[in-house]
Amino acid sequence: MTQSPPAEFDIADMTWPPPPYQRPVAAVTGADGVRRFDGITYATTPGYRPRLLDVQLPAGEGPFPAVVWIHGGGWLDGDRRYPPPTVPAALLHGAVLGAGLALVSIDYRHSLEAPFPAQLHDVKAAIRYVRQFAPALGIDPDRIGVWGESAGGHLAALAGLVRPGSTDAKTLAALEGSHGVGSGETGVLAVVDWYGVHDLVALADHPLPMPTGAEFPNPYDALLGVPVAEQAEPARAASPVTYAVPGSNPPPFLLVHGTADGLVPYSQSEALAEALTGAGGEVTLHPVADADHIFLGSDDIPAIVAQSVAFLARHLGAGA
Repeated sequence: MTQSPPAEFDIADMTWPPPPYQRPVAAVTGADGVRRFDGITYATTPGYRPRLLDVQLPAGEGPFPAVVWIHGGGWLDGDRRYPPPTVPAALLHGAVLGAGLALVSIDYRHSLEAPFPAQLHDVKAAIRYVRQFAPALGIDPDRIGVWGESAGGHLAALAGLVRPGSTDAKTLAALEGSHGVGSGETGVLAVVDWYGVHDLVALADHPLPMPTGAEFPNPYDALLGVPVAEQAEPARAASPVTYAVPGSNPPPFLLVHGTADGLVPYSQSEALAEALTGAGGEVTLHPVADADHIFLGSDDIPAIVAQSVAFLARHLGAGA
């Protein structure tokens, strides 16, 4: 039996080949008034899994400023639906929505699927998608920020710093990519970066506490597709500090990092803060005393989340 197409389907909109993304369908509204779009395909590439994003909108009238959440996992793992285990999803999502912000949670290709800059291409594609379909999604396309943790912090920093015309035009054109919607503005108004990697060259000799009992690739080598210690140029091109230079006009940054982080040293955020200051940017560096990676050892995680959300709400004009 042939089924009728969904109500949102319009045969007049069909093209061949189909576009490398799917249009949003109607949101589902929960009892709490939160509207949700789950599993939207924002970009496709033959031979790869579709890249998906979820959108959550606060109850009330939009359009809302939006925060793009970028998960961590060493570029090898992770899922848009789950923050780090120290940060309950209900806490993070509830804080964002409670501040009058939309939350856009995205997946991206892992490093063993495709090396850098595939991950940044996907982040850029997600931002272009949200802007392209902002009216349907209930989002203000002019008020978008990014927030990431660990590998996602690295990608959030790059998303804030890499824009066409910022510095080296050839390099930046390569980093923008053309996936999904293909073209459009990818700039953001604010960046929250939790314990991200910022200078891969400096990390070449940093010993990594690797998991035992399993084969686990070096995450930096896997990201770049080459050993970091042997080829500095790919590591330089993937480092946010490379793009935090005078004339880059960076958006405001909040950097939050545990001072006892054994995986990504606190000095990584110090280096980016120094570079951003030198570039004339606004930057707040918040050390979390004695905390390891993913804020292990901290009993102040609700306050860290609240600080991060307040920073984004202020710079994105939530409630305005």
